[in-house]
Amino acid sequence: MSGLTSDLAARFMATTLGHLGREYPHKLDHVMDGPADALTPSQLHPIFHGSFDWHSCVHGWWQVLRLARLHPDLPEAVEVRARAAAMLSADNFDRETAYLARPSSRGFERPYGWAWALALHGEMVLHVAPWARNADGFARAFAARFATFLPLQTYPIRTGTHFNSAFALTLALDWARGHDSALATLIEQRAVHWFGADRAAQVWEPGGDEFLSSTLCEALLMSRTLGAQFPDWFGNFLPDLAKGEPATLFSPATVSDRSDGKIAHLDGLNLSRAWCLREIVAALGDDHPLTARLLANAELHLAAALPHIAGDFMGEHWLATFALLALEAGPLPGCASGPP
Repeated sequence: MSGLTSDLAARFMATTLGHLGREYPHKLDHVMDGPADALTPSQLHPIFHGSFDWHSCVHGWWQVLRLARLHPDLPEAVEVRARAAAMLSADNFDRETAYLARPSSRGFERPYGWAWALALHGEMVLHVAPWARNADGFARAFAARFATFLPLQTYPIRTGTHFNSAFALTLALDWARGHDSALATLIEQRAVHWFGADRAAQVWEPGGDEFLSSTLCEALLMSRTLGAQFPDWFGNFLPDLAKGEPATLFSPATVSDRSDGKIAHLDGLNLSRAWCLREIVAALGDDHPLTARLLANAELHLAAALPHIAGDFMGEHWLATFALLALEAGPLPGCASGPP
């Protein structure tokens, strides 16, 4: 079974260090209320101006910090710690947090960037470093956003892109269980309210630019939420998996042009499926009749995507994060289940 090796850790860190501070090209999520708001990415975001867009830079930092902690003796880990000491200052995080107070920033990076901001904080506090707690206020701001918005969100968003509700709630729940029990309870309640009665999923995937499996992300969230009740829910949600149906879940997505940023998303879909499948298996248990089939499917999807983590900037600026999720996931000895 494929797992995270020191060679892969070094490759991922080297690749991501190559773009964490690369300001251009850059795709802004920025509403301008007047001419004074016409600023460069680094003027707007002193930390998260690299990696093509804000959220990719956030989870790029999560990725390299996690790898540096897991493989602290690699030369790349030394460079990660040096970069963190220079960039992850209290002042820089104060400026990133202040951006959220702009009237036009209410929906900024909701919910994908919100979730990764929490995951980054969860990783930072595990480090013994002067910068380890510099994101505390930053994380509280995003936790407050979730607490305010989730009761207002009548319907979940099921598309397999940045707006997916289940993916964001999975990362946010992992963080909240260690840092904000009230938010954890709210997330659990919303998950059950939105998805608890779902049966016989239609599995309308893959879409042409999806990087998340809407079906499996929902199942992963429910595995985190339902505990011992999850196998029964999962059996009703995807009742024909033992027959290899729906077939689309057992076939890696085809990526026809990795220089096209939207089409390149499909490499991420294959990685996110592998991640979800491995985590779902961990929740079902080794003796579940679907375990072998789901793990084999995870390997198939992982093998389809791993060779393409680097090579074109449209995938290179983010895919290593999803590769790390998949490689660490599930019933691998010594590996955590998702972001801490």
